[in-house]
Amino acid sequence: MQHNKRTFLTTLTLQLFVALYAPLFAQQPTIVKGQVRNASGTAVPQAFISIDDNVVTGFSDAEGRFGLLTTLAPPFALYVSTPDYKFQSLSFQGQQDSILIVLEPLSGELGEVAITARRRAERTQDVPITLSVIDGARIEDAGAFNVNRVKELIPSVQLYSSNPRNTTLNIRGLGSTFGLTNDGIDPGVGFYVDGVYYARPAAATLDFIDIERIEVLRGPQGTLFGKNTTAGAFNITTKRPVFKPEATFETSYGNLGYVQAKSSVSGALTKKIAGRISFSGTQRDGLLYNTATDKYVNDLNNIGGRAQLLYKPSENISLLLTGDASRQRPDGYAQVYAGAVTTLRPEYRQFSSIVKDLNYSLPSANPFDRIIDHNTSWRSNNDLGGVSLNLDAKAGRGTLTATSAWRYWNWDPSNDRDFTGLAMLSKSQAPSKHQQWSQEIRYAGNFSSRLSGVAGVYALYQSLQSSPYHTEEAGDAQWRFAQNTTSPLWQTPGLFDGYGIRTTSSLYTFSGAVFAQADWEIFNKFHVLPGLRFNYDSKNARYNRVTYGGLVTTDPELLALLNAVYNNQAFRAEVRNSNISGQLTLSYSASSNLNVYATYSTAYKPVGLNLGGLPKANGETMIELAEVKPEYVSHWEAGVKSTPFNGITLNAAFFNTEIKDYQTLVQTAELGVNRGYLANAEKVRVSGAELDLNARLGQYFRINGALSYTDARYVSFKNAPVPLEETGAPVAFKDISGGRLPGVSKWAASLGGEVALPFKLISQEGKVFLALESSFRSVFSSSPSPSQYLNIEGYALLNGRLGYRTNKGITLFVWSRNILDNNYFEQFLPGAGNAGHYAAILGDQRTYGVTLRLTR
Repeated sequence: MQHNKRTFLTTLTLQLFVALYAPLFAQQPTIVKGQVRNASGTAVPQAFISIDDNVVTGFSDAEGRFGLLTTLAPPFALYVSTPDYKFQSLSFQGQQDSILIVLEPLSGELGEVAITARRRAERTQDVPITLSVIDGARIEDAGAFNVNRVKELIPSVQLYSSNPRNTTLNIRGLGSTFGLTNDGIDPGVGFYVDGVYYARPAAATLDFIDIERIEVLRGPQGTLFGKNTTAGAFNITTKRPVFKPEATFETSYGNLGYVQAKSSVSGALTKKIAGRISFSGTQRDGLLYNTATDKYVNDLNNIGGRAQLLYKPSENISLLLTGDASRQRPDGYAQVYAGAVTTLRPEYRQFSSIVKDLNYSLPSANPFDRIIDHNTSWRSNNDLGGVSLNLDAKAGRGTLTATSAWRYWNWDPSNDRDFTGLAMLSKSQAPSKHQQWSQEIRYAGNFSSRLSGVAGVYALYQSLQSSPYHTEEAGDAQWRFAQNTTSPLWQTPGLFDGYGIRTTSSLYTFSGAVFAQADWEIFNKFHVLPGLRFNYDSKNARYNRVTYGGLVTTDPELLALLNAVYNNQAFRAEVRNSNISGQLTLSYSASSNLNVYATYSTAYKPVGLNLGGLPKANGETMIELAEVKPEYVSHWEAGVKSTPFNGITLNAAFFNTEIKDYQTLVQTAELGVNRGYLANAEKVRVSGAELDLNARLGQYFRINGALSYTDARYVSFKNAPVPLEETGAPVAFKDISGGRLPGVSKWAASLGGEVALPFKLISQEGKVFLALESSFRSVFSSSPSPSQYLNIEGYALLNGRLGYRTNKGITLFVWSRNILDNNYFEQFLPGAGNAGHYAAILGDQRTYGVTLRLTR
């Protein structure tokens, strides 16, 4: 059945793309040129212009100019939309060499948002994809300077981060493994900035720099984007250089020593070259007090910059050279002790008995006292950056785009993985260096009044290496946590002193793809959109782990105790996979205010490799677990996009995703399996519904909201590890079929609004505004194997701001996040070795401050 579906998609897509070329030379094109201005005569950049077939679209440039090529014969209608002005339509008669379009400010309408999610300019409401769009102004006003804060605005997005490396970015609960990162698995959510794919999850923790908009697409998107994406994509567009001089500056100050500064300058360097330089820096004091070092930890210390050069030798060609670098140097990410459960191990192996024998007392049993006593220093040095060159050239009835990029990621950490002041683990460090090279070439065109499409090729090469090796080293309390018998040999002096493992590893991967998607209007307002993707993936891994230190002995009983904690491991793995997947969408625009669509798609995530250590059985390393089978995704979705009243959009979507051989990360009681290991669940299913509302009520009030219902479960996972409280059971595995996937709330919502009233202050015309934004998540599991103890209770957050913005580009406002000062958890993490204790990542307490923004 699966083969028949793929064959059908393949055949239909090939037929449509053969049909593309028939109309190419059949009709004489019409050129439409003009300029967009406002009532005061100022050019309006980034205005979205479309011709009434809605296939030919484009944006105005920095001078408000635009040029479109269509096969329609005049007269026909032009539509112009932008978030800041009224929607306008006018008739093009074909007699003008250039037309002038004058836009009026909004009064009670909802501004139109144009996107490029399908690699061409379109109105959001016309795109038959479930997506959310947040423009740069809202991102800045909401203080959403990274993905972790954007998730409060988009309920279907989940992000968990115990440090930049161990970051999970998911959409609808799917994408990456929950909990701890394993380098050998591909993310299922694509993270793109200006068309460049960022391969490492650490990118999601960095501060945004000079953002134009963020588009969050749900569901598989492999027929549109370079790297295969099985769960969705973050498509981030930054502000481009402009030829008219402009500058912005913003600075914020808040409690807890919060300081943030952002700036951007752009303008012409020559008649054909424009440049842009952008900067962002964020600092904040620590939120946890460490009694062992007498200082606060988990601070913010981020800095980043981007430089761009835009070369436009003609109206038809543009070259954009971009270089960026970001650096994080926090004293964090420490976790607080959150509790201990009684496991099924003997009494002497319970956490309470262990700490009693070691004469240890916690600094606080209440995690929201925010007190720790970690004796291993925290270090999370995170560097990420790169260079890209993008070419856009109008060719025929479309645009040829070529994007070349090189990126790097350097990671230098130190962690206290026992979460206490005990020297159970004195070192836990996994320094790594990553580089990637990518090339994408695609053509997006409007081949006739009824047919458009995009086709491309993509290549990505990655190298990831330990730098120089990963280290885990036991402390003098390790014997008591590792003790699994009552033998007095465990107390042998110096047995585990300095005993540890050093791991050298390397991973080289190549991903290649050919993809295509068409949009064919079969009859008036009814569109068929088939897509096809061919993937080729290869991975080459080397893993070598050796023990060092500890007591020098030849006693076989003592050696057995040492080997029970850490052992030597080594393996090599080379894998190659190929796959054909695709999608088919039907879309019908019943009217200009109603668009309905339905999609069926398949997707694929390549084979995974375990690079965090392998478990043992009967004392032998299970080398057969080095490889993890690829995922196969089957997804359907139906949605409605509507504009029921002037100034209101209301969109709904219903979805169901099933994944065979779901790649998941499982945790184990074995200390030597660093960060858990990868395994396959036979099948999972995620289904649900989403609702999005945007409204402008009158001239002064705006409201936006979103509601998400998600039911995410293991359909079949018969050999999953036991949850924390069942550690020590006669069997180490459990059938958790029917259990909930981790990290996914059944209900999630956001609701916000702003009222802005005209006000004159010291001869300055402007608006005084009050904005509130709230978000809610219901309870969710924080354990890959459902546990009755590791569930995060639901919580709600309220943020707000009050300020004044002038008509001349000055904005001043006060703000507060978590106004009600709610205490809440973001994630639970079992301690190393599963002694029953677990730690927590806490949500931030109430913060407040003031922001000044200048725009010229």
